[in-house]
This record gives sequence, C-alpha cells and structure tokens, in this order.
Amino acid sequence: MYQKKINNYEQSSKKEFDLGFDSEKLSYIPNYFSSYIDKGKLPNITLLVARNNEIAHLSSQGYSSVESKKPIQNNSIYRFYSMTKPITSVAIMMLYEKGLLRLEHEVSRYLPEFKDVKVWDEGTIDNYKVRSPSQPMLIKDLLTHTSGLTYGFMTGHPVIKLYNTSGIASAKNHETKKEMDLEEFSHTASSLPLLFDPGSKWHYSISIDILGRVIEVISGDTFDNFLKKYIFNPLNMVDTDFFVPEEKHERFVDCYQELVSKTGNKLKRCFKGGEDIYSKPRNFLSGGGGLCSTLADYANFCQMLLNNGSFLGQQILSPITVNYMRRNHLPNNQTMRDMGDDSFSEVMYDGAGFGLGFSPLIDSVKSLSPVSEGSISWGGMASTFFWVDPKENFFAILLTQLIPSGRYPIRAQTQTLVYSALKDLNKN
Repeated sequence: MYQKKINNYEQSSKKEFDLGFDSEKLSYIPNYFSSYIDKGKLPNITLLVARNNEIAHLSSQGYSSVESKKPIQNNSIYRFYSMTKPITSVAIMMLYEKGLLRLEHEVSRYLPEFKDVKVWDEGTIDNYKVRSPSQPMLIKDLLTHTSGLTYGFMTGHPVIKLYNTSGIASAKNHETKKEMDLEEFSHTASSLPLLFDPGSKWHYSISIDILGRVIEVISGDTFDNFLKKYIFNPLNMVDTDFFVPEEKHERFVDCYQELVSKTGNKLKRCFKGGEDIYSKPRNFLSGGGGLCSTLADYANFCQMLLNNGSFLGQQILSPITVNYMRRNHLPNNQTMRDMGDDSFSEVMYDGAGFGLGFSPLIDSVKSLSPVSEGSISWGGMASTFFWVDPKENFFAILLTQLIPSGRYPIRAQTQTLVYSALKDLNKN
C-alpha cells in the first residue's frame, strides 16, 4: 500500500495533499533538520506523515553511507531495533484472540523454565542471595515490562552484570560463543534473578524477546515464520525480516555512533550494511529488537493500528483488541515515571503510561508535549521512532541510524513541528 503511495509521491510535484495540514509549515521540517545533516550530527533523516490513508508529508535527506556519500532512498532498509516490540505484541494478541493464551496466565504455563524463577535479594555477583517472588510472572507483565527482567546494557543493579557474564546481553552462549536460539535464550534468562517482584515496577527489558519464545511454543512454528504468515504477508511488509538478504544489501543503510574528540565530534560507522550481523540469517530471532524494515513496510503496520486492526479489507486484529492495547495497562493508571527507575526508555517517562506493546500518552501537560492524549508511540536504539494519533487520524514515522537514541531531541522536535502544522482538527 504505502510503497505505491511513496513512489507516486516521489514522482509527483511533492505538494502535500490537503489533509488538514499547513503545507508551508510541513515544508519547513526538512529545512529544520538539515542542520543536523550539515553539521554531521546525523547521517540521514526521513519523515513520513500520513493522514486519512494518504501521505501528508514525506522528506528524506542525508546519506545511507556517509563515507561514500550515497544518498538515502525512500526504499532504504533500516535496523528498527525496539520498533520490533509492537509487532511482537500484535502477534501475541493474535494468539490471545484465538483463546490460545490469557494475559493473566503465568509465564511458566508456557515456559516451564520460569516456574522456579527467583528475585535478587542481596549480595554481589559472586556471592548473592535470592528469594521467591511475591507473585508469579504473568504474560501481561511481559507485555508491559513489569516482569522484573532487565537488559544487559542497563546500569545500576548487580543482576545486569549477570546478564553480561551469562551471555544474555549478547544472546550468545558464553562458552561456545554461538548465537542462542529463543529456547536457549529463555532458559538462560530464567536461570538469572529478577530485579524485583513481577508487577511491582516498570523496567525496560528482554520481556518481549521472551514473548517471541511464547509464540513459538504455542504456535509450534518458528517465530519468524509466524510473523511472516500472520503479519508480514497480510500487511505487504515485503522487506521486513530478522536479516537482510544479499540481494537487498545495496539498500541496507549503515549505522553510526558519535565519536567525541578534541577536534570536534563526528559520526563513526559502527555497522556497515551488508557486513554486520543483520546481513545474514540469524539464530537469535529477537522479538524485542531484531527486525530490519523499510519506511513503506512500517507505514503499513502503523496504518493497520490507526485503522483499528484493519488493512486493505483484512482484519488483523479486532478493533476492540487494538483499542485495549492502546490503553494504559500500568496499575492505577500510573505513568512510567510513577513506576519506573529512570534507567532507560525509548520515550519520555513523564505523562506516558504503557499499554500492550507501546506507550500511550495519558497526560500531555506532564509530558510537555502537544501530542494528543491517547496517542501511542515507541522507538528504536538507532533513533527510529513512530507515533499513531487516533484522535487526529494520522501517524508519523521518523527514520535515521544513530546510536544511542537519546543523543539528540529529534523525536520531540518532530512532534512539535508536525502538530504546529496541523490546522484542521479531525471532526470524526
């Protein structure tokens, strides 16, 4: 759907459709971000804004490879990292709709290795004590990042060091150095202590990776096959996968970090398209951060969410289910700030709750943001970002490849610029 719209947009005069936006203000957006490119702060930046099933704005600038000055294209392939999470969550809810799992079910019902999981009590990584959790880990805890699991790149807790020494942080067996599959990953994760009792705090984690294993166990299929059959094929996501095949390496974008030096900061390539771990088939199918995709593919996914589960006549999820996912599922309508520990998140904590796979905005004043309350969003480690605004009937996707994602406030800046261009509010 959106690949054709993008192609037609590129071939047209590129004037925005009359979709309730001020075209002059939208056209200002690429000019605003050009300084990031000119000053070498970002390798590239692409923004798509779509309303009422049409493209309101599309702009791309910069390079897919800074070194070769190869221009970014609208069919370029990116590492989407944590923007994989909403897709995995949709897959889980498809099983939920079929009655094959319940949100209140214990995780150990599907993954027995979690039956005797313990919580960190005290000590050091060489000599520590654990205790039994006050309540079992539930499927809903995995979906909402309240499971007690963590990430190996976090800081501030001894368990995080155990994630690194056990191989969980790299998803590689610490003895063989081979990449784990989801079964081994789940068994290894369950052998490590939790940071806290499930359901008691919000903490960004490998929870969605564990859900990938749940999908395999319930469906009897590999995680990648399940996604392809039930999500990618119906949504025409033809370039989305856990690796980029050789015939598409030409479109695979390089990824960068900022190198700090006395002579001035500059971009340093950390992953080269066609040569990194995403350039060949992988053993670890990360439901939390493993997918590579394109602007058009992810636009199809966002349009499905905006259409309450419908895409080109196919009902991927029930409207009731999609609306349920978009609600804040943190207890007592708390925000991530209320329940979180400030370690890391792909969106701002203030004013934002967490639903089933993404973050709904519940208080725009606290968030210091013009975004409509009820909008959902999430981002990826390489500074990719999306949000869906059901109230104003539009979504936006911001793409680049810079690690870490919080280096520059481009997400908040983009939202301010887009909403400032909105002149006609949705009457529906």
